[in-house]
Amino acid sequence: MSPIFDYFFGQYSTYDTLDIALEIIAVIFGLLSVWFSKQNNIWVYPTGLLSTSIFVYLLLKWGLIGDMLINIYYFIMSLYGWYIWTRKVDAEHFTPITSVTKKEHKISSLIFIGTIVFVFIVYQIFDKWTSWTAYVDTVTTAIFFVGMWLMAKRKVENWIYWIIGDIISVPLYFYKGFTFTSFQYLIFTILAVYGYYAWKKNIDSNLQTS
Repeated sequence: MSPIFDYFFGQYSTYDTLDIALEIIAVIFGLLSVWFSKQNNIWVYPTGLLSTSIFVYLLLKWGLIGDMLINIYYFIMSLYGWYIWTRKVDAEHFTPITSVTKKEHKISSLIFIGTIVFVFIVYQIFDKWTSWTAYVDTVTTAIFFVGMWLMAKRKVENWIYWIIGDIISVPLYFYKGFTFTSFQYLIFTILAVYGYYAWKKNIDSNLQTS
């Protein structure tokens, strides 16, 4: 085994083969979900539900409570988002892509603060303040909670939260020993940038035709 390979994937020598396979499958469907989201395609939710389901199982097994909570929230919000995206606002049109309103900015702030408080309490209960990563987890969880809510509401600003959270998660997951997941977040970051511009273009084109 080469030093480079061992550096990136050496931690997997102690993992069950099934868990490694499940992580790879979850990563693939997670990437598909973000790709479909960028394309404004409803398949973002079926693929996302499969990915998050697998990650909930793996993260629970690995004892990563904060990350598991994120994925449980993703699962719930995916069901909500699936409903919102397929709900017609009138006889001919589905919920469109729009920008965040002042009220939604306030709700986003409340979700962010509420998530930090919630994760803090959970980590206290499960005694998870054992590493600096726990503090970073608290912030990224809050960022992703807001991003997922805004995506379900079909708000273009959701991508800004994803970009920030994804950038933080790349080195964070690598440090935790989950190289495949770290690579996933690296690709997520790139897709999120493209997703933002694609959704922004959608809004601009709708304004021109209205």
